[in-house]
Amino acid sequence: MDIPRFGIPEKLAGRMTMAEQHEYLRTRLTRRGVLRTSVATAAIAGAGVGTGLATSSPAYAAPTVLTSRNSAPQVDGSLVAPFGRHLQYGADAKTQMTVSWQVPFAVRRPYIRIGLKPWSLSHRIGAEVRHLTTPALNGGKIAAAEQYYVHAGLERLRPGTTYYYGVGHDGFDPADPRNLGTLGTFTTAPERAESFTFTAFGDQGVSYHALGNDQLILGQNPSFHLHAGDICYADPSGSGTSGDTYDARTWDQFLAQTESVAKTVPWMVTTGNHDMEAWYSPDGYGGQNARWSLPRNGPDPVNQPGVYSFVHGNVGVVALDANDISYEIPANFGISAGKQTQWLDRRLAELRADRNVDFIVAFFHHCAFSTTNGHASDGGARDVWVPLFEKHQVDLVINGHNHVYERTDAIKANAVGRKVPVGERTDPTRDGIVYVTAGGAGRSLYDFPAPDSYEGHVKDQESVPTYHWAKGGAKVKETVEWSRVRYTGYSFLAVEVSAGRHPSMKVSALAESGARIDHFEISRGR
Repeated sequence: MDIPRFGIPEKLAGRMTMAEQHEYLRTRLTRRGVLRTSVATAAIAGAGVGTGLATSSPAYAAPTVLTSRNSAPQVDGSLVAPFGRHLQYGADAKTQMTVSWQVPFAVRRPYIRIGLKPWSLSHRIGAEVRHLTTPALNGGKIAAAEQYYVHAGLERLRPGTTYYYGVGHDGFDPADPRNLGTLGTFTTAPERAESFTFTAFGDQGVSYHALGNDQLILGQNPSFHLHAGDICYADPSGSGTSGDTYDARTWDQFLAQTESVAKTVPWMVTTGNHDMEAWYSPDGYGGQNARWSLPRNGPDPVNQPGVYSFVHGNVGVVALDANDISYEIPANFGISAGKQTQWLDRRLAELRADRNVDFIVAFFHHCAFSTTNGHASDGGARDVWVPLFEKHQVDLVINGHNHVYERTDAIKANAVGRKVPVGERTDPTRDGIVYVTAGGAGRSLYDFPAPDSYEGHVKDQESVPTYHWAKGGAKVKETVEWSRVRYTGYSFLAVEVSAGRHPSMKVSALAESGARIDHFEISRGR
């Protein structure tokens, strides 16, 4: 068996956990004398000024990073422009926001300026740098990468308020009139429930289709966006191998592509199988920890950064790491030793008991219910999490993984609780839960074992032959009746949430042309 120069053979990697892959890579590279093991920098500079704002630097654990012997070059800060801005809510979406960005070279004293007017950005707050070094791969055909990610966590913000901000460093001041075009805005979640829209998809990557979906999302004016994993595809293998095809520079392209939306809309991501990157840490999430600053209220925010929760208005959102329970791709199977599922049970109970929360939305990568020929359904999600969703009457579940749009009827106990044709209303308190696969964000498309059936093109097929993944990786054939809408095309989800006496969620799927391909309504107890 040939060993890739700086990678793991695919067949070998498929039998290894993420921790074993990380140790293999680190040992192999260290033995060759090419690289040494080090730790990513995590320097915090500056402090908040007395403005009612505060920085939040919540115990970031630097990943183990393979670092070259040569130190990073120093470049005049006036020649370095920040890029790739992206926002993330904190655990309290009303008062916390993190602004993140990237710089192509090491800079001195990065910071953020923030204010209520674009001409009044006198509040300067220091930011944190997280540095990743990735070695050259595939005999040098894929270049090494030095990446600098900068994060400014803001607290004690005003609910329902729009702020202007600019990011900079020594030599680059966003308040300088020459740099005013780099300013952005963000809006915190409201104090009380009010109508709003959020969007969602998974499996984006870097492509013209991905860019087109971003621009359509911006046109929805969403309060936040959910990304259900497989974010940029720096690791195209999808098994967590980070072998000789891994290219960390894909993250640079992705963050630049996404900036037009993510600089104003909180971009709330979770972890897909393509987001496990063995170079950086034993759990595969060192890169994710460096690039994102997600809410840290999950059971283990360091080792599972894609597990968290937040509330916006009358909607509670729960993000999960399905690598932990996936029967199909077991590289991180059981990584939380059951703690994630225990936390999920508690968190869903808390949200359901909150009188201010009308709806609960869960999102994660691997599908509980899907019929594509690509991945179909993961029995791990069905066995471990679906019973909890039903126990706590979750209102909507959003997945990615399959590169299509598919939507189920309302499901109870793995069967149809109520048919939900296009345009119909469903009540999770009696009908069951609707599961949406929104994996058409930009990567190459999959296909179905049954004809497409969507708004304006309905071809109902009550029985669809498919399969699900069983524990141990076996495919179990099944014929299902819950596949209601299928669309082989690029698309995303838009959810209009109303508050008040009769709250509802109006869920629509939009194709990259802007045409609506599905819509239905969720309301409780009506």
